[in-house]
Parts: sequence; C-alpha cells; structure tokens
Amino acid sequence: MTHMDEQGRPEPPLVADETATLLGFLEYQRATLAWKCAGLDAAGLGATVAASSMTLGGLLKHLAYVEDDWLSRWLHGRDRQPPWDTVNWKADPDWEWHSAAEDSPEQLHALWQDAVTRSRSLVAEALADGGLERLARRTWPDGRAPSLRWILFHLVEEYARHNGHADLLRESVDGLTGE
Repeated sequence: MTHMDEQGRPEPPLVADETATLLGFLEYQRATLAWKCAGLDAAGLGATVAASSMTLGGLLKHLAYVEDDWLSRWLHGRDRQPPWDTVNWKADPDWEWHSAAEDSPEQLHALWQDAVTRSRSLVAEALADGGLERLARRTWPDGRAPSLRWILFHLVEEYARHNGHADLLRESVDGLTGE
C-alpha cells in the first residue's frame, strides 16, 4: 500500500527491494515537480528568480526531455520523437529551456506527463528484460553503457537537483513553500 504525504506525493516504501525503493524515490521526485508546477498560469510558469533565466515551465520541458532521452533514446536505443526530433541541438543545446516560453501551461504539463507515462512503460519493459543490470542500447564514446540502475539513479538526482530550483521559483511566484 502506498502512503501519500500531505501534498499527495507517494512516499517511497520504508521496507522494499532495491527496485521498488528506487522507483519509489523517483515517483516521489516526479510528484514534487508536479506539486511545484500545479495551478500556475503562463506568467507563473515563466517567472524567473534573480539573474537566472530558469523557469518552472522550462523545468517541465527539460525534465520531459530528460525522461525521453534517457529511457527511450539511451536505454532502448530508439530515435528521438517529437518535439525533440526536429531540434538543432548543436545550434541550441538549451532549446527545451528557451522554447518553453512559447508553450501554454497545458502543453507543458501534457508534454511532461506524457513523457513520464512513456518512461514508466519503458522501465517496466527493461525490468522484464534484464532488471536493473540491463544495459542501455546506446553507449558513451568509449563503448561503455550505463545500466538501468545507473539511469534511474541519474533521474532521481536530476529531479532532486531541479526540485530545489522549483522550490525557489514557486516561492517567488506566490509564496508557496515546502520541501
């Protein structure tokens, strides 16, 4: 049974195997981003803090890209899908951050939620085909490939780092605070 905290986030299991614990922490981090971005209009999702150009909308789009890139492209070796497939990444390596300002709140939330849904399915597929030791289909230039375990830990790290940014951004928009 999954326990939910006061923000509606699923708490990671206190006692479980490695896979359930790791996925529990990833789901908690995903739910934290959803909470920090909930209920905001375009101005709220486009707000910045101090000298940074980072926005909550940019975070949603960036993390949608991270989900798709690591779990579809790297883990399963699939080609990039829209909207990522038409981007000139060499010309603008931060495209997802910049282009988020052109998207509506509904588009940004849907893009991220769809990426998370695909990711859950892709993780289940990989778990059934080798478990956490399953190696990515794509490799680094030296031929090494990260395992599913490494990719999932990387996703937890990516979300946790950006959720710290989300805390500051959301507080600047409407004063909402909390971990």
